[in-house]
Amino acid sequence: MAEEGFASTLLDNAVTELSRLPGLGRKTALRLALHLLRQDSDAAEALGNAIIEMRRGIRYCSVCHNISETDVCPICSSPQRDSSTICVVETVKDVMSIENTGQFRGLYHVLGGVISPIDGIGPDQLEIDSLIARVEAGGINEIILALPPTMEGETTDFYIFRRLGTLPVKLTQLARGVSVGNQLEYTDEITLGRSILNRTPFSH
Repeated sequence: MAEEGFASTLLDNAVTELSRLPGLGRKTALRLALHLLRQDSDAAEALGNAIIEMRRGIRYCSVCHNISETDVCPICSSPQRDSSTICVVETVKDVMSIENTGQFRGLYHVLGGVISPIDGIGPDQLEIDSLIARVEAGGINEIILALPPTMEGETTDFYIFRRLGTLPVKLTQLARGVSVGNQLEYTDEITLGRSILNRTPFSH
């Protein structure tokens, strides 16, 4: 049954689903739903089909865990990339941010989060074992730790440092052009690009 004040159960259902998106309350969801109602049906169908196709067609790269439409993403499979350097990031959004700088030509490894005991996230819930396996397989000369400079990010940095142990790989981190506490996606491209180019040896 439609919520009081709604003239349609269908509208109520659409608002409920839209309000599940991060950062959208019911008022914003209602504005979006009413906007879609004002568009012709082709526009609404195109949006719906694009979302369905995205959800069905996009998977995660079996190597780096970035989003991809194939088993191995275009970055990992590109012969133009430096396969001896891996940049470790928290999320897919961080890959996009770094790629937008145009300053990095290596590969990536997406952890899918950072260690955060308060949120119940431990090392086993992240893609850390697969990172260690990539290094153990050989051919990796440098690991760049590009996790957010927060307590959780630095805890994860140190855990990776301990796991790499005596493996013959150089460990570096972004230069401190990125402010403490900042997420990479909110750092401007020039600052982020310089932080990558001027990376420093990891100090635990």
